[in-house]
Amino acid sequence: MTITETEFDGYTLEGLREKYKHERDRRIRSDGLGQYRATKGEFGYYAKDPYTEQVEREPKTDSVEVLVVGGGFGGLVVAAHLRKAGIESIRMLDEAGDFGGTWYWNRYPGIHCDIESYSYMPLLEDVGTVPSMRYAPGEEIRQHAMGIAKKFDLYREALFHTRVTELTWDEKEENWLVSTDRGDRMRARFVLTSSGTLTQPKLPGIPGIENFKGHTFHTSRWDYGYTGGDQFGGLTGLADKKVAVVGTGATGIQVIPFVGRDAQQLLVFQRTPSTVDVRGQRPTDPEWAASLKPGWQKERMDNFLAVVSGEPVEVDMTADGWTSTAELQRKVVTGRIDSALPTDERERIEEIVDATKMAGIRARIDEVVTDPETAEKLKPWYRYMCKRPTFSDLYLQTYNRDNVTLVDTADHGGITRMTENAIVVGDTEYEVDCVIFATGFFSGVSGVMSGDLPVHGRDGKVLLESWAYGPRTLHGFMSHGFPNQFHLGPVQNANSVNFTHILQDQAEHLAAVIAKARELGVRVLEPTADAEARWVETIQTSAHDSSVFFNECTPGYYNQEGMPIPLKVTYDPGPFAFRRVLSEWRENGLAEVLGPIS
Repeated sequence: MTITETEFDGYTLEGLREKYKHERDRRIRSDGLGQYRATKGEFGYYAKDPYTEQVEREPKTDSVEVLVVGGGFGGLVVAAHLRKAGIESIRMLDEAGDFGGTWYWNRYPGIHCDIESYSYMPLLEDVGTVPSMRYAPGEEIRQHAMGIAKKFDLYREALFHTRVTELTWDEKEENWLVSTDRGDRMRARFVLTSSGTLTQPKLPGIPGIENFKGHTFHTSRWDYGYTGGDQFGGLTGLADKKVAVVGTGATGIQVIPFVGRDAQQLLVFQRTPSTVDVRGQRPTDPEWAASLKPGWQKERMDNFLAVVSGEPVEVDMTADGWTSTAELQRKVVTGRIDSALPTDERERIEEIVDATKMAGIRARIDEVVTDPETAEKLKPWYRYMCKRPTFSDLYLQTYNRDNVTLVDTADHGGITRMTENAIVVGDTEYEVDCVIFATGFFSGVSGVMSGDLPVHGRDGKVLLESWAYGPRTLHGFMSHGFPNQFHLGPVQNANSVNFTHILQDQAEHLAAVIAKARELGVRVLEPTADAEARWVETIQTSAHDSSVFFNECTPGYYNQEGMPIPLKVTYDPGPFAFRRVLSEWRENGLAEVLGPIS
């Protein structure tokens, strides 16, 4: 196929590059990630659990075989597979008041998954359910998480509203001493951490934010006591309120239509517009659901993963906005490329395909939004995967409402300041009664990666100190010097836009490894230094450096606010290739982690 260059919204490719650079430079701030502040200290109330009251209990000093840190889907699927492997002594632990992870915390109006729920929601067949919608609402997903916990009896030893403060390896006892903020000093033979990559809410560091006298909250701690209603709307408490929503990322896209419908007035403060494509939401066809045969979910999940990863498939079973843009995602998500083409030709084709897609995104805005000035502000000028793509059948239409105003802050580096009753952009004050921060989370700084959970391994070795020059693991799961301690997450293993699928693959692998150790009577699992070094080298030689792409992107959490770190941390041949690596390793490489047989 021959692809020829044309104009995109009146720009040649060269002109488009200059336009993208100009729009990027308008938004770059010298303080980078320093422009945000954590929900700690004087702002700690923003992270307080508004959903479940904390119950007092006595500190635990008992022992379990497996402790899983994190009650989201990662922790749930690994615990479920450990149960399937015959392990009974499992304790789940989470800072939240129940299972669900991000779906416990995020209960804002309009919340849905953005990956098709038949592939996103793990263990559907085990629980015996089919989602009600193509993209399930948040409460349904939260209830499914709780359903997994009930199915696999994970509430039995669970501890909620509990944060692990330290992990210390006891060489003599060959187990971990686990300390928590509830005074616990419990022990566990194995510790698995699955504390997520987007868990710590962040606030913009707006001068004067602490002086605002109106009502404020973060979308991950939605205050229905103030707004009224629920996840499906009916926010009657906002009927006489002037409301500001700060942020137009994946959360803002879902929240804004519901606040705009119910508030007296809504002001949306935007630094960078998102790409907003058609969602195509619809109820699940009951006849289709009734026709599903055993194994249907694995088939569908593998098909979606194959399409977005560049594996050959006969049919795209999902056929949505993700699978239709798969070739634009691979350069960033997996690094997979068409090596048959010369580099210059391949990059030109990629750029033309990208420019064509983005022109279509901008054309849709002109078709939907009636006010030309607002439409221009909503247009994204950057490469497709510079920010996480979003999909909505409601968002753009919201700007046709008389009570909704878009305030673009790009030329001012964001909001200038806040007063007792207003948000200020430049020299213009916008009086509001309530400010809702849809400003997301700190990326990749939870659990052991944050420094808030010190891990002391063999001979007192500190995990983050051993990672001072980058992560050092075997397959992303285990590190030399830290026996029986496993990580779930994206570091030094495969990646995909459907990360619950990646977590499920990880869970199956770790459950199989631990089960094999138990079968053989091996008490300690720890990679050799040589095995770890070989895997780090594999990552360095196989991974692509996405910082080259992200250097040209508008600032956001994908590129550390315009300051990308050139670290190679994923296995870029893709998730199917990684799955084959793990399968072969379980057959031939287990000796690299097995300690002496007791």
